[in-house]
Amino acid sequence: MEFLRNAYGRLAELARELAKFGAIGAVAFVIDAGGTNLLRFGFGWGPLTSKVIATVVAATFAYLGNRHWTFRHREQSGLAREYFLFFVLNGVGLLISLLVIGFVTYTLGLQDALSYNIALLIGTGLGTLFRFWSYKKWVFLAPVAPVAPVAVVEKPAAPAPASPVNGHVYLLNKTPEENVPPPRQH
Repeated sequence: MEFLRNAYGRLAELARELAKFGAIGAVAFVIDAGGTNLLRFGFGWGPLTSKVIATVVAATFAYLGNRHWTFRHREQSGLAREYFLFFVLNGVGLLISLLVIGFVTYTLGLQDALSYNIALLIGTGLGTLFRFWSYKKWVFLAPVAPVAPVAVVEKPAAPAPASPVNGHVYLLNKTPEENVPPPRQH
């Protein structure tokens, strides 16, 4: 029964994290896709340059949202470490997206907005799967369980060992002067 309770608790926690991650990701996606399309088709910038710039802005938003909402209950291992890892892992996610966009744009030769946005969706989806897994593993670490103090139970002192000799009990932890047998009673 304890196993089922633990499994349910882990599943419920994962569902909460996924929902929050999804909400932050949805807003970041709007920033990313909207920014990419604005730069690409509004300003005429290149397909990869547009994606890189919009992703940096969206990733900054996503970091702040994930640190302070999605994964706020997790261990905080230092802003510099988290920020660096977050952006390195976002770089890998961006690379996945750029590969898809580059393939569609340069290999397949599809230059229209629909093809570009389909490539953007597929690349973002694959990158998101990688990012969720990697954030949990390396950036927003699981909280360290507090170590319960170990209760020290002192045993009562054992009585001094005794040794029977000639019907008398001599205590072994006594000095030789103290270890004199009691006088015999007749």
